[in-house]
This record gives sequence, C-alpha cells and structure tokens, in this order.
Amino acid sequence: MTRLYIAGPMTGLPEFNYPAFRAPDDYHGWLRAGLAQLIRCDGVALLNGWERSGGARLEVNVAATLGMRVAPLGSWTGALVVIEPLSEKVVTA
Repeated sequence: MTRLYIAGPMTGLPEFNYPAFRAPDDYHGWLRAGLAQLIRCDGVALLNGWERSGGARLEVNVAATLGMRVAPLGSWTGALVVIEPLSEKVVTA
C-alpha cells in the first residue's frame, strides 16, 4: 500500500478547502502535525493550487529533500491512498 500525504491550499478558501481537509484551529500547530505525518508517508499527492499555499510549498520542499515522489493527485491512479494529515480515511485513487 502506498501511503500518501495530500498537499494543497487551505487558507483563504471557503471552508478552508473542506472536504479535502478539516479546518485547523491553529495554523502553526497544523503545520507541525502535518510535517510529523508527512515523514511517515511514501509520497506527496498535490491538489490543484498547491503552489499558492505556503504550507503546501513547505511540505513539497521537505518531501523532495527526503527523496519522496511528489506528483499531482491524478498521477497516482490505481494506488491505494491513505489520506493524511487529518484523517485515516482510505480511498482508491
């Protein structure tokens, strides 16, 4: 099973881009929790608009530095995906 971290914009979007994510109460706390979960994943799946998110850009930089595969969500077709960081819901891409 491929464990993916989903990176994309939240701040400034209606409902913080829910349902793709759950809205954080504390931005810096969310970043810390997200990075802790990111390092346990096999790759990063990018949502549209990830480039406009400072948090997503940080996550992509960390993942790339760690040698993880970073690619748009659509390119993970057929992979069993565990959505991170805020849920353990399993979906098939």
